[in-house]
Amino acid sequence: MMSASKLPSLGRLFLLAGVFFAAACSPKFDWRDARGSDAPYTILMPGKPLSDSKDLQLEGVSLKMHMLAAEVEGISFAVGSTKVDDAAKAGQIMAAMKNGMIKNIQGTSDSTKTIAPDMVEVRGKLGNGTPVLMVGRFLTHGPWVYQVILLGQEKNIKPEVIDTFMTSFKAN
Repeated sequence: MMSASKLPSLGRLFLLAGVFFAAACSPKFDWRDARGSDAPYTILMPGKPLSDSKDLQLEGVSLKMHMLAAEVEGISFAVGSTKVDDAAKAGQIMAAMKNGMIKNIQGTSDSTKTIAPDMVEVRGKLGNGTPVLMVGRFLTHGPWVYQVILLGQEKNIKPEVIDTFMTSFKAN
């Protein structure tokens, strides 16, 4: 039979165990709906995203690239979008975006794997030599060109995170 003096210690032990398990089960990613401010799309972002835009040249075409991005647990999540005046050039612009992103992480054709018709998985490294995994979707929708990117150290990226982020993207 247990003595009354041991109950408070056991009670504290159960309380500590409960706090530990609650912390272990708490979500790292605070998924929330986000919309492109300049482009017609929706996506689930894992935290409050920031937005920015910049002018660039791809395939000899001047474009304004709009970005929506968040970083959680050392993983970067981003959507880039641009509108092409000549919709016939959207495919060329998309290919240039894809090649540019692969080049940015020093990826090669050997380190690139197609995992869906519009999605690739690339192993590469950052400028400082840190190995990274990039999962990217590159697609067009009318005159809009999109890149949906998840980038981080492979050990930090779980399949369910990739799935949630990538499948939530909807071009409107």
